[in-house]
Amino acid sequence: MKHTQAPMHKTLLAATATALLLSACAVGPDYVRPATVAPAAFKEMKDWKTATPQDQELHGKWWEIYQDPQLNALVEQVNISNQNLAQAEAQYRQAKALVESARSSYFPTVSANVSSTRSGGRNSGSSLSSGSSASSGSVTTSDSLGLSASWEPDLWGRISRTVESNQASAQASAADLQVARLSAQSTLAQNYLQLRVLDQQQNLLNDTVAAYQKSLQLTQNQYAVGVVARSDVIQAQTQLRSAQAQALDNGVLRAQLEHAIALLTGQAASTFSITPAPLVAVLPDIPIGVPSSLLERRPDVSSAERLAAAANAKIGVAKAAYFPNLTLSASGGFQSNSFANWLTVPNRIWSLGPALAATLFDGGARRAQSDQAIAAYDASVAVYKQAVLTSFQEVEDNLATLRILEQEAVVQGETVQFAHHALELILNQYKAGTVNYTSVVTAQATAFSADLSALNIQNRRYAASVLLIKALGGGWNQAELPDNAMLNDRDATGDSKPAAK
Repeated sequence: MKHTQAPMHKTLLAATATALLLSACAVGPDYVRPATVAPAAFKEMKDWKTATPQDQELHGKWWEIYQDPQLNALVEQVNISNQNLAQAEAQYRQAKALVESARSSYFPTVSANVSSTRSGGRNSGSSLSSGSSASSGSVTTSDSLGLSASWEPDLWGRISRTVESNQASAQASAADLQVARLSAQSTLAQNYLQLRVLDQQQNLLNDTVAAYQKSLQLTQNQYAVGVVARSDVIQAQTQLRSAQAQALDNGVLRAQLEHAIALLTGQAASTFSITPAPLVAVLPDIPIGVPSSLLERRPDVSSAERLAAAANAKIGVAKAAYFPNLTLSASGGFQSNSFANWLTVPNRIWSLGPALAATLFDGGARRAQSDQAIAAYDASVAVYKQAVLTSFQEVEDNLATLRILEQEAVVQGETVQFAHHALELILNQYKAGTVNYTSVVTAQATAFSADLSALNIQNRRYAASVLLIKALGGGWNQAELPDNAMLNDRDATGDSKPAAK
């Protein structure tokens, strides 16, 4: 017996040693980040006001640069209660679990089994004197207990490439979580700032209604003494009602924005409200940085880059299918027909040996899978490069918007001053009886329109500033992605919930 075991042991040891040596070999291309060309500077950066203090990039809680305490509190609530973020976080944990699942293939599979089987049958006996035959039955019991183990060494890197792909996909999912977080934060900031501008607009409308009421009263008084015609009173009434309708209509959009903010903060719109208040947020000086750093600061760009890395690793998985699979198996235990002698040395059983399996013909399936993996990688590279170009475009768009709106705000401010000065002159002339009420209506409408345009420009500047911060990545950096060690450790602190920014 010993003479027959030794060759098998040597064969298994040789197979194991060969497997360990070959496991360091992984077929398929090693990943290199796709090359992109970043401009030396943003074109729309000319005449851009440098941030104070001198800082090249956003950091930390970007929304705090608006210096609005209620905005700060609402964004923090988004980080805690937003359901889209909860979904993205759960998807990240799913991706992380796939890494753990892939890594389990590095280790052997061990199983245990125990069974007790009773079986029986009938056998024909000897013939009786009457010529008929007798039948006898027998029942046997078989008890078995055993352990078995099997291990597939990673000869060609199929497992390691799968782990590599899943790790990159998990990092992409972590970046997607940051994309969702930044999107929710920026949307809330835009909605909140627009709501506060609407509060300012409501104040303007209320003041306008009050002014028109005074004008109507003045016109009615003059009509009563025969100074003006009935048509002037009707014009004043029409103007007043129009302003009152606008004041009421302003509440529609404000209510919708309030409900949208409730949704973003994970609250029911029916129980959520924001009290009207003055606009205290400031238009910040935003640090821009250099274009090349944008590739590390945009979570959507990082996600696309990580997906390209995952697709590259899948090429190796497809290439590994061309090579044979080696499986090392071992089993041992006890088997007996007698329970009393079940767990004894004479009743032990065992098996040990390697198995090599290879596909000789598959009709081109492996080649098709390899071609598909290469094409998927090429597509992911194109998506990454497009994300990079889009990031540059979004920064340039919002830089241009802010620069032009700043100039427009100066011009519009002068327009407001001129319009109100003209209105004051026209009202004095009307009281003196030198102009008709049509001139008053025209001057009032011009002043109101100028005020409204100024508020609209202010709202657009707030929105563009938030969009610029979003385009710059909101202070996030690719270094915040979980590394492979964190993905491999299921108990790593904070691995399931990347830090909120």
